[in-house]
Amino acid sequence: MRSVDLSHVTWRKSSYSNADGGQCLEVADGLPLVPVRDSKVPDGPALVFPAAAWAAFVDGIK
Repeated sequence: MRSVDLSHVTWRKSSYSNADGGQCLEVADGLPLVPVRDSKVPDGPALVFPAAAWAAFVDGIK
């Protein structure tokens, strides 16, 4: 498995996140892959998806 350097990306929190500490996630845009992480654990692991797979997931939950 190849490692992806995410040290330079800008993370964007879900618009559904709130100050009450709901179940939040963050994504980073502008890459050929879409990294996703738990916003409550920013130093934790990130899942990385191909952009087309992430787009299909988002379209499926709309």
